[in-house]
Amino acid sequence: MARYSRQREAIRKQIADRGDHPTAETLYSELKADYPELSLATVYRNLSQLVEWGEVAKIDGCGAARFDWIVEPHSHFFCRECGCVVDMPEADDKLPRDIAERFDGVIESSASNFFGLCRECKEKLEREGKS
Repeated sequence: MARYSRQREAIRKQIADRGDHPTAETLYSELKADYPELSLATVYRNLSQLVEWGEVAKIDGCGAARFDWIVEPHSHFFCRECGCVVDMPEADDKLPRDIAERFDGVIESSASNFFGLCRECKEKLEREGKS
């Protein structure tokens, strides 16, 4: 078991207390005022440990890696305009079962990513006549 780290606990809490999926750079920027000795390398190192221990999930799929407090497999939506990442847990229900019935093997987990425009960006582009 790793020894206690005040910075790692702050990173874990920062991810848990939000609904979005921050990047390491976002976490660093938000924590730097309270932890002046914090470096971006420390944030990356601690995030890697949290992912390795299964306490945080790493999301790859669109630009910089993002981090999620929900570690159970689930799908995400990536907005191509603003870059937000939104959980889509209900998207995981039907497709894997359908595929598993036709697959000659064992599927242990799956997640799908969806890409497009979030509601706010869609509405903004419609207002601007760019949809």
